[in-house]
Amino acid sequence: MKMIENNVEVWQRGAVPDVPPLLQPVAHALLQVGEEVHRIMEEFPDELLWKRPANVAPPAFHLQHIRGVIDRLFTYARKEQLTKEQMDALLIEGKEEKNSSSAKELIEGLDKRIDQAIKELINVKEDTLTEARGVGRKQIPTTLIGLYFHAAEHSMRHIGQLLVTVRILKAAH
Repeated sequence: MKMIENNVEVWQRGAVPDVPPLLQPVAHALLQVGEEVHRIMEEFPDELLWKRPANVAPPAFHLQHIRGVIDRLFTYARKEQLTKEQMDALLIEGKEEKNSSSAKELIEGLDKRIDQAIKELINVKEDTLTEARGVGRKQIPTTLIGLYFHAAEHSMRHIGQLLVTVRILKAAH
């Protein structure tokens, strides 16, 4: 994972190689998520991963959820339904008693999923972006670009929540 260069955000560094122009904002946001996670979680102790200051979601949840959101939305983008493994992962997101991963392991898993997402974006043909897609068993209607945009936007939203939670936990530690 490439780290932040001189505080220049990913979108300011130019195009992500081989990603179609209309999907550059998605690629930029997902790569920014990866960099922000590394920065936020630097020297973060594992014993604080499941702490919930003011009863907000713990850092471990955000790390799991960001990866899961990207994974699930990209699955729907491929016109696939979630696998049993994906459903099982969803069911244990945020449940400390069912998770034993370290911060390092959670970050590595997220890094891998972001890398995979970028590879998937490279293969998207721009003329398919407005094609209909369905979400979940109910097949809630959206479009291919809607799924990609939401994966990026939702992930960035959780980065903000992770940042605040981690700062509070570090300050109190």
